[in-house]
This record gives sequence, C-alpha cells and structure tokens, in this order.
Amino acid sequence: MNPKVKALQERIRAARGEIPARLVLKNARVVNVFTGGVDQKDVAVHNGFIAGLSSHYEGEEEVDLEGRWVVPGLIDGHIHMESTLLMPPELSKALLPHGTTTLVCDPHEIANVMGLEGLDRLMRESRGVALDFFFMAPSCVPATPLETSGHALHAADLATLKKKPRILGLAEMMNFPGVVAGEEEVLEKIVLFQDALLDGHAPALGGKDLQAYLAAGIRSDHEAIRGSEALEKLAGGMVIMIREGSTAKNLEALVPRITPLNARRFMFVSDDLHAEDIRKRGHLNFMFCKAVQMGLDPLTALRLVTLNPAEYFGFKDRGAVAPGFRADLIVLDHFETFRIVSVYKDGEKAVEAGESLPASCPPTEPLSTISRGLNVAPLTPEAFRLPHPGGKARVMEIVPGQIQTTERHESVPSENGFVAVDTERDILKLFVVERHRASGRIGLGLVNGFGLKQGVLASSIAHDAHNIIGVGVRDEDILTAVEALKRMGGGLIAVRDQKILSHLPLEFGGLMTRMPLPRVVRRLEHLKQTASAMGCPLSEPFMALSFLALPVIPHLKLTDRGLVDVDRFEIVPLFMEEAPEGGPHHAS
Repeated sequence: MNPKVKALQERIRAARGEIPARLVLKNARVVNVFTGGVDQKDVAVHNGFIAGLSSHYEGEEEVDLEGRWVVPGLIDGHIHMESTLLMPPELSKALLPHGTTTLVCDPHEIANVMGLEGLDRLMRESRGVALDFFFMAPSCVPATPLETSGHALHAADLATLKKKPRILGLAEMMNFPGVVAGEEEVLEKIVLFQDALLDGHAPALGGKDLQAYLAAGIRSDHEAIRGSEALEKLAGGMVIMIREGSTAKNLEALVPRITPLNARRFMFVSDDLHAEDIRKRGHLNFMFCKAVQMGLDPLTALRLVTLNPAEYFGFKDRGAVAPGFRADLIVLDHFETFRIVSVYKDGEKAVEAGESLPASCPPTEPLSTISRGLNVAPLTPEAFRLPHPGGKARVMEIVPGQIQTTERHESVPSENGFVAVDTERDILKLFVVERHRASGRIGLGLVNGFGLKQGVLASSIAHDAHNIIGVGVRDEDILTAVEALKRMGGGLIAVRDQKILSHLPLEFGGLMTRMPLPRVVRRLEHLKQTASAMGCPLSEPFMALSFLALPVIPHLKLTDRGLVDVDRFEIVPLFMEEAPEGGPHHAS
C-alpha cells in the first residue's frame, strides 16, 4: 500500500476514535480562526497532523491543558533571515519559543553576495530543522545598476529556482521604476512567475505609476508607512504586509486602518529583524501583543499571523487548528497577552518553559567550503579623502525609526582642499568600499544622525549589494576598520585610534554566523555600548547603517558608485555644483 494512503487511513481512524491518536491535548480552549469562536475541545494529533477536535479523544500520550488556549503556529510571510545574522538551525531555535513555526524568506541578501550557490547553501542548511523554511526567488540581484554586487541573477537563473519545491514565487520586486518603465529584463522575471506569487516593494508609489505596477500582477507590499498609502494599495488588490522590524516600524501607523471589512487583506511581517530584538521582544508574538494593546481585536490579530499568510501563500495545511491541518500548535496561558506555555511542531513538543527542546538536525558542512571572505583592493588613508570644491554639499539625514532618509544642503568645512568632518554639527564621513571584485572603488558622502565624536563604525552588511559600509571621523580609523573586516571575512566592528574596540565576525558571506543567539546578542550589545560611548545616540546604529546603501529606498543613499538620488534614480555629485574628479577610485 502507498505509505501516504496508509497514513491517511490511520488519521481518519483516529479522527473517528477507532484507534487512539498518538497525542491528545485534552481540555483545551481552541481558538477557531474560521468562525471567530472558542471551542472547549480535545485536540487529537496523529502522525504530525490534527486528526480531529471533539469533546473526548483517547491518545497514546495525553496532556491535560486544564483550559489553556490552543492557537495555530505563527507564519512570517516576509523575512530576510540574513538580517538576524543567524544560520537556519540557530534561527529555528531562536524563533520557535516565540510561537513561530513557518517562515517565508527572501534570500536576496546572500544571493547578492554569493549567487545561486549561497542560496542553495541556505536551503540545504534549513532542511530538516524544526521550523519550516520556505523561500521566494530573489527578483533583483543586483537590486539596481547603481551599485556593485557579487552576482547577478537573470530570468534563466530564476527558472532553475522555480523548479525547487520550497520556492513559492518571486520575491519583492524592488525595481519598481523598471516595472513601471516596462524594462524587458525586469518583465521577463515577472512573466516567469505569473502562475505563482509576485511580491512587491513600492515605497511611496501611487497614482498611475502604482496602477502600472499592479498591472504587472504584483500582489503584496510591505513598504507602506502611511495609512493613506496602504489603503490605496489595498484598493488596488494588494495584500498589505505590516512590518515591525528593528529599523522600519510601521505597525502604529497602519493598524488603525484595519477594519472588519478589510482585515483579511493584511498580515504582520518582520522584514529585517535583528538578533537582539528577537532575544528581547520576540517575533510575531510581539506584533500580536502590540496590536492588541492598540485596540485591535485579538482574533483579528491572530489571523494576521496565521490564516491570512497561509491563504496568501497557498499553504493548505497550516494557519488553523482544524482537522487535516499540520499540528503546529501553541499552548497559551492567556490569549490576549500571548503567554506561551509550550509549542508543538508537527505534533512533537518543540518548546517547553521558553526554550527550544533538542532536535535532531542534519550535519552541517563547514561554511568555509563556499564562503570566500571579502575581496577588497589594497587601500590607503588617502583613498578616503573628499575633495572640497566649494559650495553646499548634499548631506544624508537619518530618520529615526525608518529606513528612508532625507536630504539636507549644508556648507561643510574644508581642510587643505579636502572635506573635514564637523562633529559639532554631526556631519560625518560615510563610506562604501566595493568588496566583491577588488576594484578599489569607494563611494564617499556625508551623513547626519550618528553623532560620533570619535572613531568609526563599519560593517559588511549593506543592503543589498553588501559592500563594506561605515561612518567615521578620521581616515586612519576608517582604513583600520576596513582592513580588519577583510581579515575577519566580514562582520561588524567599532574602531577608535586605530584599535579594534568591539567586533562580531560573520563568517558566511560577511552576513551570517553559526554562533547561537545568546552569544550573538552579547557581541551586539557590546558593539552598541561601544558605539554609544563614541557618541552615537541611535538604538540600532549598525542596522541603520546597513540601509544607507540601499538605492531603492528614498531619498538619498550611497553606494560604491556614488551618491544616489533615489527619486531620480541616478548618481548625483556630493556638492551642489559639479565637483572636479577626486581620483580614480572616488565615486562621489
């Protein structure tokens, strides 16, 4: 007999009570995401699936929940796992205690650095761990022609990905100007996935340009930051992914726009979430609680992290506590505050007393087998000098709590014909060093918002091409930081007086590590304390830094090729009038 048929026969017999279920959670208050009711039932689980809900079931193992709540496992429909810094086995251990049982990942960060080889490695690493990892095929590698990435993925490359069973569709189409302009290469990727899901990324897009973007078949967006923007996109047929990451936080602005009539068209996602925030606040459970505190009905909030993403992504076996659904279950002491007692994954207890239980994982290969470090050309302190031609300079200004920036025009001091940083006015040097091809290319600019009085903060995490990015005061410290990152194979670093004060190595593509969450958090906390001691007021300085090279997020960004006016989608000079050439390696 077909083993799947035999398993289904057994599940049906367990549902009818003809045989004991393998596990029965007795006396549970089951939250029904379909009806909105709460059912006092036994939950019968057999071979990883829910067999039935009834007033009485017998099981080989019985657990009396004594009236505790049972809700479905949580589903994050849009996360860049690279931003957690954790490889899949460690990420699974970190998220399960918060009730997350399924992730839909957009791995375009590692794809920009390591191409299909890096993506294949992440997929292999995620196979067999307790939490379920699904993927969207990266749509924009590189994200734009305005930066240098390690790889390029064309439609033919994506066609090979589409055949893989855990690839659900095309990930966020960040090149919205290319879609609206009808660029052939962009549309080839969309056409390839027209029979699957097409995720969007269209910050501040509206009017007829939004209509053109929607006409391509794109059906979601996680970039809305204002209620009016979300409603315009919702009216055009988009599912609105409300994100609450470590830098971009849109929940407070968008939750008030959820109504009983439109609630099925929203979901909560994390997008880019730092390891330290996972440790301190949690994951989707945090968003649930925050939304409920804001006044959102708890059942509606639950649907936004269970049934809504399940239906959008076509998961027919998860997102609810019902017969025939996967037994991904959370046991709660209290529903509205989401106090987790235990988590079951595929019917097996995965979390007890706030900790992931040991689970068998397939052996992992050494990361060194494909991660080859940073390919940075030899540099000198002089490479980071900025010629001062006179006039006002474009200064990038950090917007607290957002990944968008604003543009200011400022007079900046000059020293021996070169730009001098102004720590009194918090105008510091921003740099991006190309790390994939050893070209020696450096983008230089000025930034306000980091508050450093001394030293340098630098990182090999710089969305999306992940060249080295940093902010600092002295060129000698900048060079020390770049050279140290090169030796480490990537990571985060703080330098002062040409000495390393704190660092976190990220051995996989300069983006991720095998270190467990607690160890990563300790390193991050020390880095942030060091940054604060150097004068930085930002709560997440390295996360904020990582988005300053992303030329698809308004309004002013810096790449290795120069200063980018995102609204015009072109390189612009640092100074308001055209500056003379600053040397062969300067892109500013």
